[in-house]
Amino acid sequence: MSKIQALAYIVVQSAEPARWREFGERVLGMAAYDAPDGGVQLKMDERAFRIAVLPGADDRYLYSGWEATDERAFEQAAAALDRAGASLRMGSADEAARRAFKRLLSFVDPSGNRHELAWGYSGARAPFVSPLGVSGFKTGAQGMGHTVLPAAQHFDATVALFRQTLGMGLSDVFNFKPAPDAPVIRIHFLHGASGRHHSLALAEMPHPAGCVHAMVEVNSMTDVGRAYDRREKLGVKLMATLGQHENDRMTSFYMMTPGNFALEYGWGGIDVDPARWQPTETKQVSIWGHDFSVGFR
Repeated sequence: MSKIQALAYIVVQSAEPARWREFGERVLGMAAYDAPDGGVQLKMDERAFRIAVLPGADDRYLYSGWEATDERAFEQAAAALDRAGASLRMGSADEAARRAFKRLLSFVDPSGNRHELAWGYSGARAPFVSPLGVSGFKTGAQGMGHTVLPAAQHFDATVALFRQTLGMGLSDVFNFKPAPDAPVIRIHFLHGASGRHHSLALAEMPHPAGCVHAMVEVNSMTDVGRAYDRREKLGVKLMATLGQHENDRMTSFYMMTPGNFALEYGWGGIDVDPARWQPTETKQVSIWGHDFSVGFR
């Protein structure tokens, strides 16, 4: 069984955290708050934040924050990660409190991606009110969405860490060939215990910002369309046109974040039953739409 429930939060670094405040409020429709460390926190549900922006020298993705299914799973994960040699470090009480949890650990996967595993949410709970009238984001037990991380050099070992050591399930495999003469890029989509089709995808490719893309899901297609219009009005770079994915049926578009990685803004993704789901193999990125060439223009 998966020791991971879902993706609880992500942590990014920014030379100008105020850019994330503007992006979060004016484009994503999230509520933004100043953090004690000089950064910004973006709130998208009843929890205190789902995206933490830390001040730093450059703009990039720092950590994927995973939530353990329970305290026993947290302890089992710590022992398993230690045996796997994943550069495990137990977080202090103060470090855990900064993420609004009771317990926290950090580790590094074989591809060099940095992660945190947390248990016991301890932060404030208050209703989410979007400054732009977004009807809401699909979170709860399914976490904040998903993240797609680069695993160019040690793909198999990285997949093994999440599947064998942490118990995540395989939802889908996509052997992506971007051009007839290009090598195949393997992408594996993994689910936790939450039922979201995938909380993590590992892609056999590099990315200088530390993340290929992150995804948030809203409660209505209307919210997707309105965000698409806001992005265009504010001049935020489009990374892929509106479309529907084959594997999780998500209808979405992609845009560039201030962190130099893309964000997928979508609706309608399917759920899986972790106990019964049989892995699929995707043959194409999308059923319709999703022209990624716009991101290279």
